[in-house]
Amino acid sequence: MEVLEAIRARRSIRKYRTALVDDKTIGLVLEAARWAPSWANSQCWRFIVVRDSAIKSKLADALISLSDRAGQSLRIPPNGEVLAPRRGVSERPNRATEAVRQAPVVIVACAELGKSGYYARDLGEAVTDKGDWYMFDVALAMQNLVLAAHSLGLGTVHVGAFDARQVASILELPQGFSAVVMTPLGYPDEEPQARPRKELSELVFYERYGGK
Repeated sequence: MEVLEAIRARRSIRKYRTALVDDKTIGLVLEAARWAPSWANSQCWRFIVVRDSAIKSKLADALISLSDRAGQSLRIPPNGEVLAPRRGVSERPNRATEAVRQAPVVIVACAELGKSGYYARDLGEAVTDKGDWYMFDVALAMQNLVLAAHSLGLGTVHVGAFDARQVASILELPQGFSAVVMTPLGYPDEEPQARPRKELSELVFYERYGGK
């Protein structure tokens, strides 16, 4: 599958068939993730492949629903001024919960902290004001992974709303590592339509912000 076609056609999949995914296919999507670029080639990512039903169920239980955060989320309007927390948010479970529980495979992307965003000669002091770049690097690897999965007929969905400490405990992560994002992996049992995208004219400027 051509890269641009995969980018346009990939969808977030939350319903999966029961068909198993073989080791070779899983290896192909992980190989795609391995070839992602990273800060100074630090490759801070680690991937945990979960097939065990009990562990998948525990991971699903660690997901955060909207109701878990009702009344706590900050409202940030376009002018950037933080308003009071929104109250009375209606309950809505995390839509990925059953996908994590039922998909044949879940891949959890973790990161070694303090590696990305630093230079070896000066570890301990971040190079930029963004601090540790592990979120950026893991995102690059995960994008490779989900696009490769789609090209092989597999479905994925980025899942980031979970209790990272709980997931770290479930997966027995060593100190200095963080659970960043996970995705179910399996053969889709749905065909979602594409979500609307903003026009380039709304997103792209020239020479300066707002420049046409």
